[in-house]
Amino acid sequence: MWLALLYGCAGGAALLYVLYRWVIPSVVQYHAGLALIWHDTIVEGLLNALTQTTRPQRLLAAVQKNATRGDPRSVVKAIDQFCRQKEWAMNVGDEKGCILDSVVTEVNPATVLELGTYCAYSTVRIASLLPPHAKLITLEFNPHNAAIARQVIAWAGLGDKIQLVEGASGDWIPKMKEKFAIETFDLVFLDHWKDRYLPDTKLMEECGLLRKGSILLADNVICPGTPDYLEYIRNSPRYKSQYFRSHLEYTKVEDGLEKSVFLG
Repeated sequence: MWLALLYGCAGGAALLYVLYRWVIPSVVQYHAGLALIWHDTIVEGLLNALTQTTRPQRLLAAVQKNATRGDPRSVVKAIDQFCRQKEWAMNVGDEKGCILDSVVTEVNPATVLELGTYCAYSTVRIASLLPPHAKLITLEFNPHNAAIARQVIAWAGLGDKIQLVEGASGDWIPKMKEKFAIETFDLVFLDHWKDRYLPDTKLMEECGLLRKGSILLADNVICPGTPDYLEYIRNSPRYKSQYFRSHLEYTKVEDGLEKSVFLG
């Protein structure tokens, strides 16, 4: 009897592990809502409780273990490996990251604003491609994420190119010219709270931070989605927009980047 119970428990545990490790992740690869609930709520909450660490802390540990100090691309690779093999995280990801890289290379910006640092994955990707003396300002609302991001940036050896600012985008955007001697931004990467894309874009317009030819590049415009931003940016005569179809980071769910040129 006890042996049968033991075998039953072992079999049940094995089944749960298979479901957790392979079956459910495979299923949610193709469903936006399930993917976000599974990865961002269930798995993250479970691992936080079991390890008494946070996802950003686990991501930083993976960088420190697997990336070469002072090598930005090895930092990006380490984060991608962590997110594909260990634990999903809402970075722009490797697939959309290539689109981001191509836009940065095309624009060759001297001034960049990133809204939403998280753990500095896209920050590192952008900064590694900037010309000498370029300035990248990245805003992060969450102080815990900002603390992790600073360590990732330092590990990548890009501290001299990046200025990380903690606080709300709505508070900092009006202070940009005064605090950072910025006239306009050549490139703005939007990857923060999705309901802030539109108000922050309008705020940048009002504050004169966009010049003719400035580029806005917005992530996650399909999943989780930014319908009000897309309606505005695609119908405003002040912008010329292009959609780059891709997938939600590390899944098969449709997502994409919206590139918008400010026409003045």
